[in-house]
Amino acid sequence: MDPITLAVVGNALAGIAEEMSAALIRTAYSPNIKERRDRSSALFTPEGDLVAQAENIPVHLGAMPFSVRAALAAFPEWRPGDIAVLNAPFRGGAHLPDITFVAPAFNEGALIGFVAVRAHHADVGGMTPGSLPARATEIYQEGLRIPPVKLWREGELDEDILGLILANVRTPWEREGDLRAQRAAVETGIRRLAALAGKLGAEALFAAFRELMDHAERRMRAAIRAVPGGTYGFEDSLDEGVTVRLELEVRGEEIVLDFAGSSPQVDFPVNAPLSVTASATYFALKAVLDPELPPNAGAWRPVRIVAPEGTVVNAGPPAPVGGGNLELSQRIVDVVLGALAQALPGRVPAASQGTMNNLTIGGIDPETGEPYTFYETIGGGMGARPGKDGIDGIHTHMTNTLNTPVEALELAYPLRVERYELREGSGGRGRYRGGMGIRRDIRVLGHRAVVSLLADRRARGPWGLEGGEPGAPGEDFLIIDGKEKRIPSKGTVEVRPDGVISIHTPGGGGYGPPRSRPAGDSNVKM
Repeated sequence: MDPITLAVVGNALAGIAEEMSAALIRTAYSPNIKERRDRSSALFTPEGDLVAQAENIPVHLGAMPFSVRAALAAFPEWRPGDIAVLNAPFRGGAHLPDITFVAPAFNEGALIGFVAVRAHHADVGGMTPGSLPARATEIYQEGLRIPPVKLWREGELDEDILGLILANVRTPWEREGDLRAQRAAVETGIRRLAALAGKLGAEALFAAFRELMDHAERRMRAAIRAVPGGTYGFEDSLDEGVTVRLELEVRGEEIVLDFAGSSPQVDFPVNAPLSVTASATYFALKAVLDPELPPNAGAWRPVRIVAPEGTVVNAGPPAPVGGGNLELSQRIVDVVLGALAQALPGRVPAASQGTMNNLTIGGIDPETGEPYTFYETIGGGMGARPGKDGIDGIHTHMTNTLNTPVEALELAYPLRVERYELREGSGGRGRYRGGMGIRRDIRVLGHRAVVSLLADRRARGPWGLEGGEPGAPGEDFLIIDGKEKRIPSKGTVEVRPDGVISIHTPGGGGYGPPRSRPAGDSNVKM
């Protein structure tokens, strides 16, 4: 296929994925999807290889091929109108709130590919509202597990399966709305992919699939060749001492990432399935080696990941995994970036906040008498870059969501945002200063609420590079009658009416020695 046609087809495929995401946003019920945009979309070949994706959530997109392969393994036969749904972390999923839809696309009766949509649902059952219990010791406490099942068969909804799902969640009306929104998104993708095949012809479309993946492989191999050969090691830990250890070896135009030596899986929810480890690894490699690399299966052919089973980077049942997708994924990115900083000095930023600051709040809405569940992640400081300060108050690395707008939050929930501001001076000092973290205070109105927090970088701040200083660690408080009480960064508390949860997120690390900052340019941004 000539380069111009290939570029047009490649952009058309990416455009289909973007349109799927837009359809999901327009039709979703929950603020987490329609406001924060915690969703992702992608297209796959008939064999299940990723061929195009939307610019959505990194932790979703790198892991989604595992879900598609699990669905294809479960169902060797597909018909028009079939839609499989799953969230089981040890069968292709990541963590339970992320529910993935997989559906086939046909042209003239022949299978031409698959479309997939993943969305984070604000509740899927479990021991605490929001389904991210910070003190879970096994996956059974985290919510409803859905193995690959066909929720729609030839266009007919399986009411029994839907009823089973909705009977196990706290907000069934919202869950049903979001599930039907995901169906709308995959149907959009099916129509658009079929139309593209009708225009090009199926064989030309398959040829484009092959060439797009081969092109990505060639680019990745070229990027790896530019890295000095050798082995580079790095390790980093969560606050509780759970360690991710990496040896990154560059072998010509291939790269091996060996996570042997990482902590054994633990009985609290920071374990990651292999899909999450792969996703974080791919993100970090792409960000440093070739940010414009086409994100498809071909790009990862020269990459080999070694992740021993039974460790936090390749956990097995019954390990709880809610925070592996959220917190350990960020630490995996940090160790890959730390190793690459040795191989490619001057190309890698200092550590960003290194956490998603996951906050869930649930209770009974005093106005309606119905349960509600609120979930969000909170931004923080981006690490300083070679030549630039870090960015203040932003989501970094494995999360690419927006904030929950104050107006949307207060309209949907019995909550009020009291403060929302940057943490002055929280960025690490350096020639280039780390970005500032955020303070976000939320008051519970007129009812008792259960609040869970799943966050990290509280014991020590994100590291600096090349002499830069660490960013400020995060802090978390419960404020009652004006009195602050520190609360654990991974835990659950009951909050009485008018109590305030105050989340202070970490700043980013600095880059370069602080004394080398130009005179007159303060290292403390006020």
